[in-house]
Amino acid sequence: MDTFNEDPKPGRLVLPLVLIGMIATTYTFINRVATDNSLELEPTTEEIAEVVETDVVVDETSTTSTTTTLPTEVVSYLEEISSERIQSIDLATKVLEANDRWDNEEVTYQEAKDEFAAFIEDAQQFVDTVTEPGPPSTFAGLVKSHEELKSLANLIFLDTEELLEGLTSSDTGERRAAALNSFNENVTQFQEKIDEIVAVNTSS
Repeated sequence: MDTFNEDPKPGRLVLPLVLIGMIATTYTFINRVATDNSLELEPTTEEIAEVVETDVVVDETSTTSTTTTLPTEVVSYLEEISSERIQSIDLATKVLEANDRWDNEEVTYQEAKDEFAAFIEDAQQFVDTVTEPGPPSTFAGLVKSHEELKSLANLIFLDTEELLEGLTSSDTGERRAAALNSFNENVTQFQEKIDEIVAVNTSS
């Protein structure tokens, strides 16, 4: 014979009991922690390493260099006469080569005369180049030195005229040889004077 169950869901009576038990357990745990907590919290000591900055002494040996700043117009003048020095070398080279060709009988008399005459024109142009514009007038030392350069340039011009005279003279070459020797000396002095001017004005 079947037993009649009046409650179709008997599990719903168990759930409240479970909840009550959980609440009681939670209360008891919290109360124990609040009153009988035997845990001791010890503060941790953090050791901080002190970094000591050491001043590093650097032994510096300073080298003092003196730089001479030249005015722009002086620099331009030094560049100008350096260019004229190169021109004098070029003129001297051409004269010596032409003289050698004549001595070695590599050219005719007329060809030699034409070459030596052309050197006179070159030397005149050289004198004009050296003469102007010259150094700035406010620098007395440069003005004086430049006068020496002009005198030497004029002597070089006169030497080229004498070379042609020596070529066309009736002697056996002595006059031409003397003119060539003078030409070489004056060109050398001209170049050395320029070297001196540049060295004096650029030395620190």
